[in-house]
Amino acid sequence: MSMTRKQFLRSILGATVGVAGVAALAACGGDDGGGTATPDGAAATCATPTSAIATNHGHTLTVPLADVTAAASKTYDIMGSSAHTHSVILTPAHFATLAGGGTVTVSSGSGGGHTHEVTVQCVS
Repeated sequence: MSMTRKQFLRSILGATVGVAGVAALAACGGDDGGGTATPDGAAATCATPTSAIATNHGHTLTVPLADVTAAASKTYDIMGSSAHTHSVILTPAHFATLAGGGTVTVSSGSGGGHTHEVTVQCVS
């Protein structure tokens, strides 16, 4: 009998992590590379986090898929090639939205006398 990656992870983690851990694993998609349905029926389409920064002048933000999966609050520096820095904070709620295929827009911290709207989404 062969198992999918998700079935295997459920079999080894389900008993020790509990249903919430299994649901978090399921939220990042199936073995076919596309989105799948989580147990509650919500679409799961998190394969590649991408970002866009409004009124950008050299800032960059890369959100690793591992951060989406971990779902712990995280602060990112978006300096990139700009001469100044900004910080962006993503919360566990933001990561839950991303894991479900949603889009999150947050304001950066002030740097260089201004802020930026930063949009992050997960695409399949």
